Amino acid sequence: MTDYLKKYDYSPDKDAIDRSLGIIAENVSKVTSPDVLKDCFSFMDLTTLRSNDTVASVTKLVNKVNGLKKEWPGFPMPASICVYPNFASTVREELVDPSVHVTTVASAFPSTQSFLEVKVRECELAVEQGADEVDIVLSLANFLAGDYDAAAAEIRAMRKAIDIAAAKVRRPVVLKVILETGLLVTPEAIATASFLAMEEGADFIKTSTGKVDVNATPMAAYVMCSCIRRFYEKTGRMVGFKAAGGISTAQDAVCYYSIGMTLLGKEWMNKKYFRFGVSRVANSIMSAVEQKTVTYF
Repeated sequence: MTDYLKKYDYSPDKDAIDRSLGIIAENVSKVTSPDVLKDCFSFMDLTTLRSNDTVASVTKLVNKVNGLKKEWPGFPMPASICVYPNFASTVREELVDPSVHVTTVASAFPSTQSFLEVKVRECELAVEQGADEVDIVLSLANFLAGDYDAAAAEIRAMRKAIDIAAAKVRRPVVLKVILETGLLVTPEAIATASFLAMEEGADFIKTSTGKVDVNATPMAAYVMCSCIRRFYEKTGRMVGFKAAGGISTAQDAVCYYSIGMTLLGKEWMNKKYFRFGVSRVANSIMSAVEQKTVTYF
């Protein structure tokens, strides 16, 4: 079994992380500006993952995005709209701006407790139905049992299936791997999962599903971004970071932006390498920029 922390010469120092996060938190107000807030807006995977989602409710969200340039011309478009895979075709058909990607979750989201064959087929169907990006979940059943090889093999199988499906539709497809950091708990486990996912072809590593008690935290983000930096130094491959779950205010977004800027630098601070999975923060960011209450979304 691979010792990922040893392989990448990374050992999280919780005290040092806490000190750095304290400094970042103290400076959030100084970092906040209309330009930074609009950058954060452009990093959004605008998300609806509710049990009561319907074609009509998803279409309504897409139409809000379609009307954004006309209604709020000073704002950039979000990076993508993220939905359950059965709504990928709805987003694809209704979305006007091709710069906004279609993102779907897959792999028996959020629990990932199913047969690998089911997870693989769901990934294939998501791409066939129009997904530009697929967010899968690390197999916690294997990872938490210490079977890293099995967890890695699942990611590898889904990466292969997505690439084959993408080639058939002649469209590149981004793979994000959700670590569910709130259930990994320790910085060491989060780091191990980060390196494992990146080795198996993740284009992004993502904090959380948003469906457990503890979702994105600054500590998890700090560890993951540190691992992305270390992985880049070892391999030369840039991997993106996505924070998701519990990000509800503009201040939350700027905090994660600051972590990314501190550890990864400007090269990562664009929608190709940095994302937020959000359902609530869009209005908060718009309100902060406009200095008045905005309830567009």
